[in-house]
Amino acid sequence: MRYSVSIYRNIKYCQVIALTYQYKLRPNKQQEAEINQILDVCRSVYNYALRERKDWLSSKKSPINSCSIISEYIIPADTPYPSYNNQAKSLTIAKKTNPKLKSVSAKSRHENAQVLQQTLKTLDKAFSEMKSLGKGFPRFKKKLRSFVFPAMLKNCLGSTKVKLPQLGWIKIRQSRPYPEGMTAKQARIVKKASGYYLMITFTSSESVPDNPVGKVSLGLDAGIESFVATSTGQLIKSPKFLLSKLRELKLLQRRLKKKTIRSNNWFKFQNKIAKLHEKIANTRRDWHFKLAHKLCNLADNIFVENINFNSWSRGIVRKQSLDSGIGQFINEILPFVCWKRGKYYAKVDKNHTSQECPRCGHRQKKKLSQRSHNCNSCGYQINRDIAAAKVIRNRGLIAVGHTVNQNACGDGLAGVQLSLFDLLPS
Repeated sequence: MRYSVSIYRNIKYCQVIALTYQYKLRPNKQQEAEINQILDVCRSVYNYALRERKDWLSSKKSPINSCSIISEYIIPADTPYPSYNNQAKSLTIAKKTNPKLKSVSAKSRHENAQVLQQTLKTLDKAFSEMKSLGKGFPRFKKKLRSFVFPAMLKNCLGSTKVKLPQLGWIKIRQSRPYPEGMTAKQARIVKKASGYYLMITFTSSESVPDNPVGKVSLGLDAGIESFVATSTGQLIKSPKFLLSKLRELKLLQRRLKKKTIRSNNWFKFQNKIAKLHEKIANTRRDWHFKLAHKLCNLADNIFVENINFNSWSRGIVRKQSLDSGIGQFINEILPFVCWKRGKYYAKVDKNHTSQECPRCGHRQKKKLSQRSHNCNSCGYQINRDIAAAKVIRNRGLIAVGHTVNQNACGDGLAGVQLSLFDLLPS
């Protein structure tokens, strides 16, 4: 049974709720061919628009009084920059004469014209991030795996089927009911190794207040030896999602190497490897959601460190952190589950959490190999990760205005202490 999860995109408190539900598509052969046709046209539009922008920028690099040694594509000096608005106008003109572009908007002109415009918006967003975040140029796409219908049709949701522009009624595996009281805003079709998937975004204009601060608090310390350590004294280890499948993955890659590139058998093994990676990712995400729900059962407030996990993925512990998916769990899944369950979630300062004593506050340096906390001031002894989780809990309580002595001693409360076996999802 395939596990379908809700993906939390944009929640703006007291404004708009947006939830994205994922369903597996069951298209017929004609619909599958149309989906592949739209993906191919969107890829061509994306690459053409990217080439146009790069040529315009390259033409401005050459000095006015001399020619470049490296040949550049020469365009008129008064040609405006190919921004999103200019490229969208050019796309409208090109669709009148280009039959390939016209095929995407043949049956429903208004809705499907926006599909190609969304592709240009994706490119424009990539250029904006390139400037603001200091990233490199967007790359040309060999394959495009998704496209968006930004506007849904009226009465488009049916039992085990959805009506989409150009595709008509298409069957889905409705693994979960549609949310009540919410409106279908847009749909995205994604092509994966295991098939085609439909992601429907539902919106609601109802205001949602922030979750209130509760009584029982829990601190979580992200680690490498243990996935997370809790302030209640639990060390939760992550299953080896990738390492458990590494032998099977190496075998498939070894057999792929012996195949002729781009032959039928080569594509078959490429698809097998992609399905295995998808299965690993689904298993990891499923475990994250179950663990997040079980952590929410322990407390009303959950506090974590404000860590940049991107640096972990490039450091000495990159393989362990990427295999466990700790960044995805702390920054995406746990906040969503806390919001859904009505739990208070907050991040605290990460500095010196492993060096500070949770009982007296004394700081002392520890080597990374030293896995226990022995305070020189008060003599408090405990596991290093659990001590850091207690410090995180204390800092969270201070941040929300609670006294540590009154609220931080939740270790002895009924229902808080659980064994590691109870914490881990079955």
